[in-house]
Amino acid sequence: MSSGKLSGFSDIARQAMMQPQESMLEVKNKKNKLYIGIPREISFQENRIALTPLSVALLVNNGHEVILETNAGKAANFLDKDYSEQGARIVYDAASVYHDADVIIKIAPPTLDEIGMMRAGQTLFSTLQLSTLKPDYLQALQLKKINALSFECLLDEGGSLTVVRAMSEIVGATSILIAAEYLSNVFDGKGLMLGGITGVPPTEIVILGAGTVGEYAARTAISLGAQVKVFDPSMYKLRRLQNNIGTRIFTSVVQPIVLEKAITSCDVAIGAMRDQNGRTPCLVTEATVSRMKPNSVIIDVSIDQGGCFETSEVTNHTHPVFRKYDVIHYCVPNIASRVARTATYALTNIFAPILLDIGEQGGLKNVIWQNTGVRAAVYIYQGHLTNKHIAERFNIPHKDLDLLIVSNI
Repeated sequence: MSSGKLSGFSDIARQAMMQPQESMLEVKNKKNKLYIGIPREISFQENRIALTPLSVALLVNNGHEVILETNAGKAANFLDKDYSEQGARIVYDAASVYHDADVIIKIAPPTLDEIGMMRAGQTLFSTLQLSTLKPDYLQALQLKKINALSFECLLDEGGSLTVVRAMSEIVGATSILIAAEYLSNVFDGKGLMLGGITGVPPTEIVILGAGTVGEYAARTAISLGAQVKVFDPSMYKLRRLQNNIGTRIFTSVVQPIVLEKAITSCDVAIGAMRDQNGRTPCLVTEATVSRMKPNSVIIDVSIDQGGCFETSEVTNHTHPVFRKYDVIHYCVPNIASRVARTATYALTNIFAPILLDIGEQGGLKNVIWQNTGVRAAVYIYQGHLTNKHIAERFNIPHKDLDLLIVSNI
């Protein structure tokens, strides 16, 4: 269903949700007090947390209760006392969070053990991570009649994937700062300052992909004085990038000969291609990487979808790089966790208003009916799978979300 537009049936159903008074005015929804639970992340090297202490204070001041597992914000440098001073209740085991809260909000999707601690009818906000999704995860949520929403599918007023865009902006800018580190002598790099200075030629950076990651990587590199070349199969994306950054840079569709020449002569190559079908196209062969200049740097942001470079292998924040053909490869999937505090601020700006709306409008049902951006994120409602694409992928029956809401009036 397109943003801001409802079908004829949905329009009738919406009217049915309104309880008319004698004056024919719509009855205002009664505010709900939310019990919001924030468990500590147990996913490997997930350092982010969904809400900051100030957002907790905002929720508490609006009559809601926040239950936080001890040390949930430690990896993002938010201490328990920061949350408790703003009104959060600190508990010392995950079971208490999952048992007491009505709304669970976390970053990584819950494990089967964590789902086992949940109560029937709760609401879950988390990532979905389609690349690793399995049917038993969906079945476990359905058995407990959970309302589940995926961060990756949340839309803003303009129809953009708001969480994905926010994280992509962070990852794009951070990838250039990472490249600057590994060009330095401290990490046995070339000993170059990214961008150069007056009288010294600038470093050359090749960016594969003109999406949000590529755009913010280009912005950061240009601001540091680097010479940037951007490749993407889409002319539309290349034109949009040029317009958004407000300056003319080298752009090209993916021509193998032109791309190979650029890769073998550059100092830094950033892989920022994404694919809706799950596997990033491998644009740079091992033979091309072998001809790159010694101590050049590859930052493969797309590694979670397989990577843009044939030589890429998954690394982590503890051991982030490896060398192959004397080229430094940085292939950490979750770059946003490297700057967890900044990422948390970006996330809380999105999640806190949604939680406030759920309380103000009398529950999740009213919010997902009136807010198409939140509705797009729902994939399980009261135990029923509502996402058609997931249903087709695993051959599981699904139901129309609008019909489910109307049937519960």
